[in-house]
Amino acid sequence: MAIVEPVVGIQFLVQVDDTSLGAFDTCEGLSCEVEVEQRQEGGNNSYVWQLPSRINYSNITLKRPLSKDTEKVAKWIASTTTESRRRTANITAMTTDGTVITRWSLLDVIPVKWEGPAFGPDQAAVLTETVEIAHHGFLEQ
Repeated sequence: MAIVEPVVGIQFLVQVDDTSLGAFDTCEGLSCEVEVEQRQEGGNNSYVWQLPSRINYSNITLKRPLSKDTEKVAKWIASTTTESRRRTANITAMTTDGTVITRWSLLDVIPVKWEGPAFGPDQAAVLTETVEIAHHGFLEQ
């Protein structure tokens, strides 16, 4: 049996259709939840049927320090105001040496929030940006 070592130093490359948005340090919200309806069957007192109904997908939040790629995010967000079509996105988790760990393909991606850095004389921290995206589910690889 092979021992699987934890992966350290991950970056997340994000691509929307044919446009790379660059690498992000943090990726949160890759999750989904299946709603379950309960149905009781007459004469069956052993259990209640648990029937899956719809799947809810969480918004995904991506964070990174400001870079030249910030301009790509701004252009993508601006394009959503003139184009109504939703796009496909890929988030690729990879190590700093370029080894791909896994990839998620997302259906009908739209940006829902962008948050830039807070500027001020008392801000000694790294300037970061946050992008939040919504989607309609995962695509098969």
